Amino acid sequence: MEISASMVKELRDRTGAGMMDCKKALGETNGDMQQAVEYLRKKGAATAEKRADRSANEGVVLTDIDNGKGVIVEVNCETDFVARSNDFLEFANKVLTAIKTHNPADIDALMGITDAGLSFAEHLTELIGKIGEKIHVRRFARFNSTDLLVDYIHPGAKLGVMLEISGIDATGEIITLGKDLAMQIAAMNPVAINRDSVPDEVKEKELEIYRAQAKEQGKPDAMIDRIAEGRLNKYFQEYTLLEQTFIRDTTKTVRERVDEIGSSVGAPLSVVRFERFQVGA
Repeated sequence: MEISASMVKELRDRTGAGMMDCKKALGETNGDMQQAVEYLRKKGAATAEKRADRSANEGVVLTDIDNGKGVIVEVNCETDFVARSNDFLEFANKVLTAIKTHNPADIDALMGITDAGLSFAEHLTELIGKIGEKIHVRRFARFNSTDLLVDYIHPGAKLGVMLEISGIDATGEIITLGKDLAMQIAAMNPVAINRDSVPDEVKEKELEIYRAQAKEQGKPDAMIDRIAEGRLNKYFQEYTLLEQTFIRDTTKTVRERVDEIGSSVGAPLSVVRFERFQVGA
């Protein structure tokens, strides 16, 4: 059967696959449009399986805040070229919308959501077949709050932050503080809000390292625990948000800046939670 240009165009419009792939699919299925669609889906599944073990350390981080609901998501691919392509970005934005709309519990639940007659797992398989790279949704987080939600996407969309601040209705000063704190988190990569929220296993691991370092340096046994505790305090100052030096004013800590704004607006403020997603990190 002769495969016309109009048939190839129709199949391309339906699947988004390349012209040559569409022409081959129609040739293999004797011009049957539905069978050609299935052929391309199977090709996509085969490509996805073939790429499954490859690393995908590029991609984008996207955020959305609407009526007290916030979403941050990371979608990965293999190359920066694909990360900037329309097909990849369209898929990533559809994922963001699906999380916002359907509130899935995890990645597996997200992949089961149906859009335009196909599950997201099927959309992903088709996209992998079309682009020829490993693509996957790495992680997402949802915020649902009556407090202030703030997001920040660093230029290039490789790094994103979302945080929640409670204490009082949003004003100009508090919104500015939220933006400053989001940029602080992006730049300084804190592990927790404060020292109390650092997991015990992390604290103990750090102490173990510091004790070993002190022994290696020949410090007296009686001083090792005290030295380790001192170094742990320095760790808290460097890696917990409220104890970090405030990047907008290095004469203050973040805690001091938060307290300062709280006094200004007449209500104590607190950072409730934050998420920081960096592509490939």
